[in-house]
Amino acid sequence: MAAEPEEVAWPANYFNYFTEVEEHFQKARGTGLFLMSPLDWALVEAWKNAGVPLTAVLRGIDAAFEKWRSRKNRIQSVNSVAYCAQAVLAEAQVMAGVAPPPSSKQSAAPFALEDLQRFLQDNAATLSAAAGYEEIASSLQKLVAGSADLYYDLEDLERRLTALEDKMIAIARTRQTEDDLLRARRELDIQLRPYRGKMTADQLTMLEKQYLDRMLLDSAGLPRLSLFYLR
Repeated sequence: MAAEPEEVAWPANYFNYFTEVEEHFQKARGTGLFLMSPLDWALVEAWKNAGVPLTAVLRGIDAAFEKWRSRKNRIQSVNSVAYCAQAVLAEAQVMAGVAPPPSSKQSAAPFALEDLQRFLQDNAATLSAAAGYEEIASSLQKLVAGSADLYYDLEDLERRLTALEDKMIAIARTRQTEDDLLRARRELDIQLRPYRGKMTADQLTMLEKQYLDRMLLDSAGLPRLSLFYLR
């Protein structure tokens, strides 16, 4: 008998997505000391943004490691989540059309209102001190003012923050030098080289965008605005 599809409750599943993937990969690899690379985080974020079910990712990780362990000659260890990309895609295709539509039911927020307000305020302060990002900082201040209401509609708040982050990335990209972009692309190519054959063209496109955006913000000292980064 097929297992029942998991019920998706936003935002609980959203905020658990990254942690679940990281912990599951570490467990499958057999070590808790492994640290995911920027490429790994970019890939997981690409899966999340593409709507790949968490269950598909976890099953794909298990399938990839099962296949790896069945090999007679295991010269190299699995050192990246990207190794599991092909298996994750296969599991997502199996689940396509099986899972029910996302539930509109809201679950309890995984953080306190005060934590949300501090997260928004800190990001606003960081951007206020960075030339050219004052308008985004002002928008974040408005979100702080309305946070008591937005706290009960985190999905809408996440959409607003995503729009602001896209705008912030667009500004940062206009200031990125050709040398910086070339350096980031070279690093991406090095990390992706062993795994390109395991991904589709669409997967590679999403992953490259997520990776380059992440590296751009890190190099510019700019914060991530998504609620996932609220610690």
